[in-house]
Amino acid sequence: MHIETLLAHLAEEGGVHDPYGASHLPIYQTATFDLKKQSGSKIYDYTRSDNPTRDALETVFAKAENGATCSCTHTGIGAIALLFETTLRANSKILVEKDCYGGTYRLLQVYKDKYNVEVFFADFTDLLKIQNLLETENFDLVLCESPTNPGMKIIDLRELAKLAKSNGSKFAVDNSLATFASQKPLDLGADFSVFSATKYISGHGSTVAGALVSKSEEDGEKVAYFANAEGRSQNPFDVFLISLGVPTLPLRLKHHEQSAIQVAAYLEKHSKVKKLVYPGSKNHPQHELAKSQMKIFPGVLTVHLQDVKTAEKLVASTRWFGEKASFGTADSRIEIPAKISHASFSEEDLLAIGIFPSTVRLSIGLEHIDDLLEDLENALK
Repeated sequence: MHIETLLAHLAEEGGVHDPYGASHLPIYQTATFDLKKQSGSKIYDYTRSDNPTRDALETVFAKAENGATCSCTHTGIGAIALLFETTLRANSKILVEKDCYGGTYRLLQVYKDKYNVEVFFADFTDLLKIQNLLETENFDLVLCESPTNPGMKIIDLRELAKLAKSNGSKFAVDNSLATFASQKPLDLGADFSVFSATKYISGHGSTVAGALVSKSEEDGEKVAYFANAEGRSQNPFDVFLISLGVPTLPLRLKHHEQSAIQVAAYLEKHSKVKKLVYPGSKNHPQHELAKSQMKIFPGVLTVHLQDVKTAEKLVASTRWFGEKASFGTADSRIEIPAKISHASFSEEDLLAIGIFPSTVRLSIGLEHIDDLLEDLENALK
């Protein structure tokens, strides 16, 4: 089954047994269920533990990622936390791509200070260095994004998965930027695929959510236990809100990609742009690797302007690009990562991943491309 068909038939493929034949996911907005009034193989008692609405979306997400199980969480960072709760313990060691989501970076500082978890940051494009680290240290978890955010590096997930497996480490990929409609980390060797559903999956920016998909039933059972024990589960109404955007995800991603490619081509030639980083550009050093891992390029690109003044003017002067956190919504967005999404990074760590005060991140929305290009041209005058 192709991804478009799976997502278009979300309720049916999610295993919904609705007596009225609802064509979309019904909301079971209840805290508890009457045990005496249920029959069948699945009995529900308390929504934190299980809920038919959430179960359906988790089933579809697991199928979309080619995984065994999925747990939906109340936020994207909640899914990252659930991953840590499942795989780490006091004094664990974790190896993380240094160009990571700002929220992940902040959460790692909590685990470092509170649980004495040793955090190793590294450049995952240097596979020889990663191999040496894995052979030297005993890591419980290896974590990266691909593409990275905001650096837009492409990580060779196949090779990294082999290295992690050969050294006994669990390997997780944050798939928020690519999504399962474009890239399937579990097929490339990862043990977990974690993502924020707030962004492309939902597409409308009306709620926050996350998900953690496990490749194996054994890992999935552990994840489900901690999701229930620590109250990470997403509430039914937010599950419903997320589900509204799911059927159109592949179509939306293609529009984001088409517009982003045109925006990238325009900015690459602009005199005020020092460097543009976008995996969909043939000038990206890992463009071929990106093509081998992703079916659709994301609509996010990073631009290094000639100076801070130009960057700040661009952000302030655009009409259709709102200065907002996050990405992947219908509306276009612009931000200086050092001020918003990666404000938790130290200045030293930002410089280490190539992010400067003059760096701007663009999330290309669903507006007409002519309006976006005109907006950028006027803002850069």
